[in-house]
Parts: sequence; structure tokens; C-alpha cells
Amino acid sequence: MKNPNQDSGLLRIGVFYDGTYFSRVSNFYMYEHERKARLSITGLHAFIREEVAQQENADKKFCQIVDAHYFRGRLSAKAAYAQDSLYRERQFDDVLIREGVTMHFLPLSSDRAGDVTEKGIDVWFALEAFELAVHKRFDVSVLVTGDGDFVPLVRKLNTLGTRVMLLAWDFDYTRDGKAQATRTSQSLINEVTYPIMMSDEIDSRGRKKDPSIGNLFVQKSKESVGVAETWKASMTIGSGAGLNYRNGMIATINVERGFGHIRPDGGGDNLFFHFSSLVDCQISDVQQGTAVSFQTINTDRGLNASDVRMMIE
Repeated sequence: MKNPNQDSGLLRIGVFYDGTYFSRVSNFYMYEHERKARLSITGLHAFIREEVAQQENADKKFCQIVDAHYFRGRLSAKAAYAQDSLYRERQFDDVLIREGVTMHFLPLSSDRAGDVTEKGIDVWFALEAFELAVHKRFDVSVLVTGDGDFVPLVRKLNTLGTRVMLLAWDFDYTRDGKAQATRTSQSLINEVTYPIMMSDEIDSRGRKKDPSIGNLFVQKSKESVGVAETWKASMTIGSGAGLNYRNGMIATINVERGFGHIRPDGGGDNLFFHFSSLVDCQISDVQQGTAVSFQTINTDRGLNASDVRMMIE
């Protein structure tokens, strides 16, 4: 059956990313999930077009993403430099630019407790999504979020006759030794036209070999080499150094970026380790103060920790 919207041309799709939410989901698949890979913007856009075509009973070639926007609070350049995250942020900016995604950033602010928080970015997200739907007459607006605060936005989009597709995830993980969970607002699910629980789609036994699911993740053989591959490629055994078994404890841990430092027993400089060097555990299993055993290996960046294992008391 022919979709009536094809009479006037393309089915126009607008995509709107809650950046902090998207980053949390991508980190989950990189560090906690068996896939050990980040979400691919390219693959996600292809998936969206396929889903819209199916839901709207249209040919995929008539379903085009005509606008995509990414919203997130951002550290100042000085703070990002201090945290050694400028290069990583620029890499992701390049991905968004390549895919034609317009970036919207507001500076992060600190509350009274000193915690860094986002202020105003959700309001900007909602205003931009509604205004663009009005002026560009999207047939389908896709929201990548799980936040119930966007229910009023969905209701406003419904008044325009714009169908709303939701891409959302539910998953459990451990942070700082505590069990935590990410859950999608049921109110948000109820309001949208096409709710798609991506966590269910990805883990569905019936879609294990579906290319559209596999393409949702960065293909390391085709994409630029990531931090793990760079680190592994840099490992060379130093002359006469060998591998040395040692004990220590986690001194610092950065779950967001997937690395940390170990303070060796008996003193000495802290040693860098990457999440890919963990054995029989994941980065979410360790925290500051966790006792570990490890080997040391010389790399072109100095002495690093390798084969890191939690010590069982």
C-alpha cells in the first residue's frame, strides 16, 4: 500500500539527541555489555530510516533524515584540557559533523556541593525540536532520550500532526560498587507514536544476525582505531624488562573514559591501565582503593600495568 505522504515527496525526519543520555548508553555498551563497542551515529541513522519506513508503510528511499541535532552541557576548554578530554571531544565532534548533526552546547555549572550539572539544555532541546517541527514540517520527529520531562514536548508535536518516534534503553549497571539502573519514563513511552526500546531490539535473539542491529555499533575494522587499539598497538617489551608480577591498589578510575591508574605496593609512580587490560572483571567492578594484582609492561609511553586482576580476600 502506498503511503499518502509520498504524494508530496519525501517523508521528512528530524532527529534530536539528548547528548548526556546518548553518552551514558554508549558507555554502557562499550564497558558493560558483551558487545564492547560504542554506538554508531551512522548505523543509528540507517536504523531510524528503516524503522520509519516500516512504521509509515513507505519505501526507505522516501524516508530521509533532513535535520539532526545534538544537545549537551559541556566543560570549559580549560577544564576539558585539565581532564585530558579535549581530543576525545573533538573526535566525537568530527563524527557529528560528518553525519550532518548540528551541535548545541551550554556550559556546565557547579552546584553548592561542587557537583557539575547541566542547566537549561533540556529546555533548549524542547524549544528547538518544536520550532523546527513547525517551520520544517517534519513528518516524524525522533527523540533519543528516556527523560519524562519531554512529555510536554511530545504533546505539542502531536498537535502539529508530527508523529514522534522514541529510541530509548533500559539497562542495569554497577558504579562505584553500587547497583544502578537506567529506566525510560513510562509516561514518555505512552505519549509517543512509535516507542522503540532499543535495549530489547539489540538483545533480541531473533535479531542477533540482523545487519541493521550489528551496524548500530562502531565497526573497529572499518572505523578509526580507538583508544584500546592505540594502547595495544603501542605495547612493546622493553629490552631486558620482561613481565613482572606485582600487587597494588586502584589510585584513580575514570569509568567514562575507560582507564585508571594503579598505585604499586611499596611505592613508586602510579601506573596507567586501560579497561582492555582487565582480566575476569570489568571497569565497573573496580573502584578507588580496590586491591589488584598486575603485570608491568614497557610501552612507547612508559611503564604501564597489564593483566590487571582483582585480588580476592
